[in-house]
Amino acid sequence: MGYRLSKLYTRTGDQGETGLANGERIAKNHPRVAAMGDVDELNCHVGLLITELTDYRLHPLLAILTPIQHRLFDLGGELAVPGYDIIEAEDVSALEQHIDALNSELEPLKNFILPGGSRAIAQAHLARSVCRRAERQYLGVAQQDNVNQQALIYLNRLSDLLFVMARTIARLEETPEVLWAPKPKPTA
Repeated sequence: MGYRLSKLYTRTGDQGETGLANGERIAKNHPRVAAMGDVDELNCHVGLLITELTDYRLHPLLAILTPIQHRLFDLGGELAVPGYDIIEAEDVSALEQHIDALNSELEPLKNFILPGGSRAIAQAHLARSVCRRAERQYLGVAQQDNVNQQALIYLNRLSDLLFVMARTIARLEETPEVLWAPKPKPTA
């Protein structure tokens, strides 16, 4: 691949534009660039979640999350190169298989869950919420331009997986899930 990143600043973006990998220049606040940023932020949160999985009981989750980081980098590449598709239906299927396997070990959900209980659980929920934002931003790009629909589905499934993973972490850590306690309705 050569040394493509040898100079970190180019000054070409000083006026509020950035270059896509195909050479096209677009505004830094363009929905495509915002989606790239959200996918990058999501990848950072997944990386942070990985660092939180130090408990040996959580190590099986590492084998799930590590490839996800690579697919998220691929997805960012798709956004940087309009018309380039790399996320495929089999990537979505892999997430669904992980969801089904992890969810089969969980008690049925009886209430809404708050993001807490441990740092790892909260980090999984934070990654989930950033994933939802990335999905919304990607949808904004899809409404303006042709994009890979499998990537949109991938983000949707990934947020589901991160939710199930948060619940799995609680189960494996033997940490009680923090259940939502709604405010009682005022009596008249």
